[in-house]
Amino acid sequence: ALTENIMDKNFKEEKFTGFTKFTPPLYRQRYQFVKDLVGKYKPKKVADLGCADCKLLCMLKFCGCIEVLAGVDICGSVMKEKMHRLSPLPVDYLQPREGSLTVTLHHGSVAHKDPCMLGFDLVTCIELIEHLEESELKKFPEVVFGFMAPSRVVISTPNSEFNPLLPGVKLFRNQDHKFEWTQLQFQSWALETAKCYGYSVEFTGVGHPPRGMENVGFCTQIGVFVKKYPQTSVSTQSEKPTEAVFKAVYPSLKDEKYLQNAVVREVISTAQIIKEILLNRLMLEHGEYNDDPTERKSKFQPSVNCFSDIGKLAVEKSKESFVSGNVVYIPLTTIFSFPRVNRLCGTYEKLSKLVAGQVTLSSDSSAVILNTEPEDS
Repeated sequence: ALTENIMDKNFKEEKFTGFTKFTPPLYRQRYQFVKDLVGKYKPKKVADLGCADCKLLCMLKFCGCIEVLAGVDICGSVMKEKMHRLSPLPVDYLQPREGSLTVTLHHGSVAHKDPCMLGFDLVTCIELIEHLEESELKKFPEVVFGFMAPSRVVISTPNSEFNPLLPGVKLFRNQDHKFEWTQLQFQSWALETAKCYGYSVEFTGVGHPPRGMENVGFCTQIGVFVKKYPQTSVSTQSEKPTEAVFKAVYPSLKDEKYLQNAVVREVISTAQIIKEILLNRLMLEHGEYNDDPTERKSKFQPSVNCFSDIGKLAVEKSKESFVSGNVVYIPLTTIFSFPRVNRLCGTYEKLSKLVAGQVTLSSDSSAVILNTEPEDS
């Protein structure tokens, strides 16, 4: 029963119409498969061949391990129409990535030995090979496995044995498909290719068949190729590089400008929390609330829950700060001890350098100073 549930988990069949659909949609399952693979192996450089509308690239740009993301497609119009999705958003500037990320798109063929496509850890070819002409398919293994030679290659393609279960499919699932392979045909091609170029290959897929039809296999069959030996040198000559039709460099904390902005925001936020807790404690100690809960609530509305981890730390660390006149002094060493600040800066010297001239400091630059007036809170 458990096996039946697993096989049936993302396959739904409407009994009366004969309409078969997958939940989530099959393309999302394919992209999620790639995303899971990226999460497992943490490649720094990923190229998607046949990137089309850039949906997979849009998913992968959120993977923190990726530093270089590239897409190639023969259809420049579709790629250019959708490439704006890969541009940084305002939130990317407000919350920069820890690592760098450069995204490029190239208008070109997968049968072209483009030097721009060298040095990648993972190459994905999702529902691509069935669109290739016979001459392109012959060149494809040499370009991807011989020339590009990444550590891993993921290739997905329709399983023609599943087609009778799909509504409206007569010969091929898409009019642009040049062929659709059975499981045996795909596995034979993949094993021969892997053997020729020094790879191993494992077969899997997405889109489970219905109960009792397990022999049909996955709706989308997938081959995951892994290079057996590290690449020593490129043996084949490259051709003329394609020009990038799109390039985006994402804001990153590795850039001093964005790092400084992030540190200053964190320092000011931390200082404000400590100030609120310190002033509230002093008011309680001096009995300024006159035991009036309403007055106490209106005067003190901390910006952080005092029972949260950062709140507890702020309560503890507020004892290291002091008030003189209408000015609160919060030692920079105190702020540096907060995990977020510490993680961003790494060293106290780095913190001092980044906040100099950006926040108000004491004369000896050892403390952040804030005014006790409510309007400055």
